[in-house]
Amino acid sequence: MDTPKNENSESETISASQAAILDSGAKPEGGVTAWCTVAGGWMALFATFGYISSFGVYQDLYVLAGTASSFNVSWIGSTQLWFFIAMGLPAGGLLDKGYFKHLILVGSIIYVFSLFMLSLAHVDSYYQIFLSQGVGMGIGAGLIYLPAMAVQAHHWKTRRALAMGIVITGSSFGGIVYPILLNNLFNSSVGFAWGVRASAFLTLAMLAGANCLMSGKPKGDATGLPKAKLRDILTDTPFMLGPVIGGFLLALGVFFPYFYLQLFTNLHGLPSTFAFYTLTIQNGASILGRTIPNFLADRYGVINTITVMSFATGALVFAMLGIDSVGGVVAFAILYGFCSGGVLSLGAPLMARFIRDESEIGMRLGVAYFLNSFAYLAGPPVSGALLGSQNRWVRPIIFSAVVLLAGVVPVLLIARMLQAKRKGTQYV
Repeated sequence: MDTPKNENSESETISASQAAILDSGAKPEGGVTAWCTVAGGWMALFATFGYISSFGVYQDLYVLAGTASSFNVSWIGSTQLWFFIAMGLPAGGLLDKGYFKHLILVGSIIYVFSLFMLSLAHVDSYYQIFLSQGVGMGIGAGLIYLPAMAVQAHHWKTRRALAMGIVITGSSFGGIVYPILLNNLFNSSVGFAWGVRASAFLTLAMLAGANCLMSGKPKGDATGLPKAKLRDILTDTPFMLGPVIGGFLLALGVFFPYFYLQLFTNLHGLPSTFAFYTLTIQNGASILGRTIPNFLADRYGVINTITVMSFATGALVFAMLGIDSVGGVVAFAILYGFCSGGVLSLGAPLMARFIRDESEIGMRLGVAYFLNSFAYLAGPPVSGALLGSQNRWVRPIIFSAVVLLAGVVPVLLIARMLQAKRKGTQYV
């Protein structure tokens, strides 16, 4: 009877001497340092991904204030998302070289500085908002996001997906706090400038804590194993089909409700006071979506779990065609928050599932995130263009649902079969 291949090997076998080096240098599972890194990562995701997930507040504000059209405003958020994800390529390479602390510190400084600069921008000045919020905050957050996620692999192995899932729930909690904070401040005597500054001070405190708590491998710490080569990664068929092509299609459609649900609610004649809380409900529901699927993924396989969650997410977007009441919006926000939360939280574990050893975690995630970033850049503006000035919601809804389902059936399922065959197990 053939024995399954080791989980950390692909088509080649690690030599006994290399394995000994890896085992001798591996950090124990868990411990105070590992849990502090999880806590710091949670705070980092709260301040970055949580804020970015709240862009629907700004989308609604800028469109209704006459800053620009839905299409043009969405470019601010999508550019921010693009830098947020694309910066994973240089950040991943620097992480593998031991520059973890440097990345988090520099990223925090750029991010907080840009947020304060946003508070000085005029609401009707598109280019000021674009530079500070779209470019500056995107670059700063991008230098933080991938290292904060990938560094968990330095401390965890058997419970890696769960640890990453706990970290990414920080974005859900941030997605609860920031929309409530911003909506209430923007629509009070405080106004835009001081509303943004208040959120900037909260962000500064969270990132200061993250810098103090997280730790990665020291600079120059090597396992003795050969480093990942870009050519080998790009010619790895299961990796390119699953995390790259499948992830690209999922990213193209998954953020549509995060950008447009508050505007959707307002333009359907529902109470504006209720619309303020749609993103909060959605992000609140994603807390469970970013933990339960990750817990199941450690048992039943990451690819198996994300396939189910992705299919449910795509099917739910179609449901927006029939929503015209407060109850319908609430039900959608809860269900979509849970399912899309699973898709977003399982993205990094999915990419990590294809690594050979921790020495290439940064490069693998960096390549996948960089290629996926163009979907984040294009997705919201395409939805805005399809929506148009006449607010024809049916077109962006169908587009987003179709691309989400397209990432599941022909792509993730094929990658799952190839990876399962290579690993010799059904749980991938």
